[in-house]
Amino acid sequence: MDENQELQEQFDLLLVDLAQDKIQDFRERFLDLHIYEQGQFYQDLDETQRQQVYGYLSPKELADMFDVIEEDNEHMKDYLAEMRPNYAADMLAEMFTDNAVDLLNTLNKRDVAKYLNLMDAEAASEIKELLHYEDDTAGSIMTTEFVSIVANQTVRSAMYVLKTEAFVAETIYYVYVVNSEEQLVGVISLRDLIINDDDTMISEILNERVISVHVGDDQEDVAQTFRDYDFLALPVTDYDDHLLGIVTVDDIIDVIDDEAASDYSGLAGVNVEEISENPMKAASRRLPWLITLLFLGMSTATLISHYESLVSEASILAVFISLITGTAGNAGTQSLAVAVRRLAVSDEKKGFASMILSEVATGAITGAITGVTIMIIVGIWRQDFILGFVIGMAMLGAITVANLAGSLIPVLMDKLGFDPAVASGPFITTLSDLTSVLIYFNIASFFMSYFIGH
Repeated sequence: MDENQELQEQFDLLLVDLAQDKIQDFRERFLDLHIYEQGQFYQDLDETQRQQVYGYLSPKELADMFDVIEEDNEHMKDYLAEMRPNYAADMLAEMFTDNAVDLLNTLNKRDVAKYLNLMDAEAASEIKELLHYEDDTAGSIMTTEFVSIVANQTVRSAMYVLKTEAFVAETIYYVYVVNSEEQLVGVISLRDLIINDDDTMISEILNERVISVHVGDDQEDVAQTFRDYDFLALPVTDYDDHLLGIVTVDDIIDVIDDEAASDYSGLAGVNVEEISENPMKAASRRLPWLITLLFLGMSTATLISHYESLVSEASILAVFISLITGTAGNAGTQSLAVAVRRLAVSDEKKGFASMILSEVATGAITGAITGVTIMIIVGIWRQDFILGFVIGMAMLGAITVANLAGSLIPVLMDKLGFDPAVASGPFITTLSDLTSVLIYFNIASFFMSYFIGH
């Protein structure tokens, strides 16, 4: 029997326990599951069954499970709404502060105030501290549940602090050292505490070179720091180096997933999180982009109509319009993807000018090779190498311009403070169509005398 079948059997037994109101059996089976598996089971229940679960589990036991359920789950608000307000408030208070804040940020202000008023003062105060930080910053994803010690204490006393606070700390692998003003002065690992003698002073073994992030740093920059240094957690400080909290690697994994989805949504011109939405809601999300691109596409149609006389005199030219525009659009999307990725990893080794020149050179090389290839194919196919030359030159120009647009537009948007991912693939493709048609027909007009009668 594989693991999935075994897990499903456990789920079936839990459903029997619920149906037969066997509280003790349910608790034993449910709490024996991994927290992630508890979340899977819980989310498959209907409301009546979940109401039973609320009666069987304490707010702390439910909070442990809610800590691993994604906060962007569209049903999270419904789960809270169906609980008794006091139970929900107690559950939120038992969650890790950063996870509770993420969940509260999905609610309206009235509900947030309701739950905060029902919590004990200490938990509510910790949550309020994080709620005021801007979205997508280090402050918005940090937790205040960490372990800190001072330099003028021994390893023995530090271990006592660690054991005392480990139960509520989100991670204990790093212990941060602060001074009397709560400023970050060093860090020490759990390994260092274990291998050193009990009477060793913390000041003798701490690492004073601490990599930290500022509370206002963008979450993408924080993720990049994690990637560069392979940390499990990073301290978050203010401008005066006061230790405010830590960001843990599990939160950064969520950030990376969110940013990847955001970038892909931009490249596709659609919200990739809409897979579970009903058709009407999904259509309402897609239509604004499509209508906008429809009007932009009309400019391409208008441009083609401007060259109607050229096409009527040399109808063969119309055969290759979609070939040139399609290839240029593909090249522009490739360039866009590279540019967005370069911005995401903060590649500062290349300056703006050198990056643009690099993309133009790449476009020229790929355009030249593609142009020569299509020139030979068209020349042999139509037995007309003049026509092949025109198609090849148009292909070269269209791909070069598309590469330039694909790399330039997201960089300019980033400089202006906009999300470069919204320079979407469909937008670049439509823009490439417009420029490709312009290049193609202008080149063709120089060779008009060769096409009469074709």
